[in-house]
Amino acid sequence: MSGDSAPTNLTHHFLIAMPGLEDGLFSKSVVYLCEHSPRGALGIIINKPAELKMAALFGKVDLHLQRADLVDQAVFQGGPVHEERGFVLHEPTYKESVRPQEPTYASTMVIPGGLEMTTSRDVLEAIAGGMGPRKVLVSLGYSSWGEGQLESEIKENSWLTVDADASIIFDTPIDKRYDSALSLLGVEAWMISPQAGSA
Repeated sequence: MSGDSAPTNLTHHFLIAMPGLEDGLFSKSVVYLCEHSPRGALGIIINKPAELKMAALFGKVDLHLQRADLVDQAVFQGGPVHEERGFVLHEPTYKESVRPQEPTYASTMVIPGGLEMTTSRDVLEAIAGGMGPRKVLVSLGYSSWGEGQLESEIKENSWLTVDADASIIFDTPIDKRYDSALSLLGVEAWMISPQAGSA
């Protein structure tokens, strides 16, 4: 049976950088894939904090963040594309009373597997006022791959893949997210060699 016969959909998966991947931002990164299709892939790096804290980011867009639990939370470097724009990865906020699966905010991608990614200001306004989703990760920029590009990088042994676990995104300390993602595969960092496959 050929493994190439059916395309693999890695939406709601983690990409875990192999040690040999030394491309600055992607080195030792964990990327949450929001979308993966034959046209390409889009994701957010979840373990690379920027210098900016949430309170400062909200201040830059003229919003006063009233949630004490988020004031000192890091904003993340989500990837090298559109680094000037904010992307909010959060728990689902469906308007159940209106229609199930209808997003609450103006520009939201509903990710099969249970999370949402919103790019419109209304989610920031809701969070600032203490109303929005409780579990959030805010990034500047995102990561993207063109048609066939991610598949090639996986074949070149640049990435490991595993089903995503939201607790690693929202509840695990930043410096533990890489090892925690690897542990989903039953692997520890010392087990994966930068020279994999060259012995």
